[in-house]
Amino acid sequence: MINQYPWWKNLLIVVVVLVSALYALPNLYGEDPAVQISSNRGVSINDATVETVRAELKRIGIDDKRMEMTDRGLIVRFANTEDQLRARDNLEKVLTEGYILALNLAPATPDWLRAMGGQPMYLGLDLRGGVHFLMEVDTDAAVAMAEERYVGDFRMLLRGEKIRYLTIKRNPQGGVDIKFRTADVRAKAENLIRKEYRDLIVEESEGGNAYFLKLKLGKAEIRETRSFAVQQNITTLRNRVNELGVAEPLIQRQGESRIVVQLPGVQDTARAKEILGATATLEYRMADESHDVQDAINGRVPAGTRLYKKREGGYVLLKNRIIVTGDSIVDARSGIDTQDGSPMVTVILDAKGAKKMLNNTKENVGKLMAVVYIENKIDTKVVDGEVVKTKRVVEEVISLATIREPFGKRFQTTGLDSAEEGRDLALLLRAGALSAPIEIIEERTVGPSLGQDNIDKGVKSVIIGFLLVLVFMAIYYKGFGMMANVALALNLVIIIAVLSMLQATLTLPGIAGIVLTVGMAVDANVLIFERIREELKNGVTPQAAINSGYEKAAATIVDANITTFIAAIVLFALGAGPVKGFAVTLSIGILASMFTAIMVTRALANVTYGGRRVKALSI
Repeated sequence: MINQYPWWKNLLIVVVVLVSALYALPNLYGEDPAVQISSNRGVSINDATVETVRAELKRIGIDDKRMEMTDRGLIVRFANTEDQLRARDNLEKVLTEGYILALNLAPATPDWLRAMGGQPMYLGLDLRGGVHFLMEVDTDAAVAMAEERYVGDFRMLLRGEKIRYLTIKRNPQGGVDIKFRTADVRAKAENLIRKEYRDLIVEESEGGNAYFLKLKLGKAEIRETRSFAVQQNITTLRNRVNELGVAEPLIQRQGESRIVVQLPGVQDTARAKEILGATATLEYRMADESHDVQDAINGRVPAGTRLYKKREGGYVLLKNRIIVTGDSIVDARSGIDTQDGSPMVTVILDAKGAKKMLNNTKENVGKLMAVVYIENKIDTKVVDGEVVKTKRVVEEVISLATIREPFGKRFQTTGLDSAEEGRDLALLLRAGALSAPIEIIEERTVGPSLGQDNIDKGVKSVIIGFLLVLVFMAIYYKGFGMMANVALALNLVIIIAVLSMLQATLTLPGIAGIVLTVGMAVDANVLIFERIREELKNGVTPQAAINSGYEKAAATIVDANITTFIAAIVLFALGAGPVKGFAVTLSIGILASMFTAIMVTRALANVTYGGRRVKALSI
């Protein structure tokens, strides 16, 4: 019995060891304090921006470690947090309109390693420090907005069928009230509305020589509207988090109307609150070209219109009636107009929005239509030692374009200044509109020092558990125990490498999973070594005992690990947050331990004893 692996198995082990060592290596380099500079709304970051940053840093006497352009913007690295804070404060004075500056921690991985795809694994909020927000979505406002849209829909429907009504308005208590002169006209309108809107609840009433229809949303539609508002806000928050440059944010739903946002590594909590706490919506309106804008600026605003400020400067008169809002947009993509080569954005609406847009554009070919961006911001200031929150509304026209021909579901928005502006507008249209206002109701900050303390304790627990297992295996199983120790060390390297390659997030429960894996990883070797000892006691030759120990214990090892792996998968599928982190590291550890305990220790035994006569084994 020669106990030798075929060449391909040895090659496989060598490749796994080298790849694991390479991709685990970035975790040894740590992180640099950095200032991330990203652009907003059409402003681009270019060589001129870099020169401006360099000049300002030179003026204030700060040396940066490195500047680099990434997909998240310009990253400026510093040697310490003091330089980082000073640089941010001064750069904010020279980079004003259109730039977002955020404090961050950037991985210090060497360029050659990053070129090969090597990145450190992400650390969770409990390890890296950061901020935790609990946000409440105003789902009642979402329902009210849906009812307001119905007001416009009913007005267009009744006018299209030439059914006369006195008033249509939303009832503050809920629902939409339509007032008629006669019962016959009301009956005609009721039949039409029931036909077009089957899910609405329709009620009749009379009073004051008038006849009323009260239209209410059904329970299913209210529930769907509330749920959609929360889900769309989650999508919008993810896009806003990108402005902060957070590597691995956690944004998830909690209950019916709440959203949890965790931003590991974020040091500038005020900036995070400002970006996440702002609410926004989009509206499409027709421009009023029949009146003079200057008269409106002087205070004489015509009835049925309103004066809006344009983003690029100046003012425009828009009609009060809203065509569609941002929540009717299914998709938006930027591109180049094939007719004149100018930047444009292709917008796709849902069925209801497409119908309203088609009816409007048929009547207004050659006229101007505007996209209005409305944002409700909450500013937090400390006045006389007390925190004071004030709300302000930002309303601006981000696009004003001519309707060339009737369109409905799919159309192009032109008149943009640059391709960068087109990309920003497409992003804004896709997920820039919140379905309902949100408010931060809870905030918790985990300092970097506390996170570092958690890391130190977690690493210490892994090291202590690892050393105790090493000592036990070396004393109890001698030479074979040392082989198991080598495999155990490789097991840890593989776990860290896989977490890094998957860009998974390591948390305290994840460290607990690694500690548990360290103890479980040697179980397979204990089974194998005890089997070898048993074979030796029965008088079997050392070579045959090695072969028999590995062959006969393999089935038991696989069965035991598969059952644990199934439990880990269930934890991952049904658990949330910390439980998922524990399940991820446990699953990776189980698979890695099966490879190291069976294949790697067998390869070491083959190198030590295989291919020659052996009288005794160190076991």
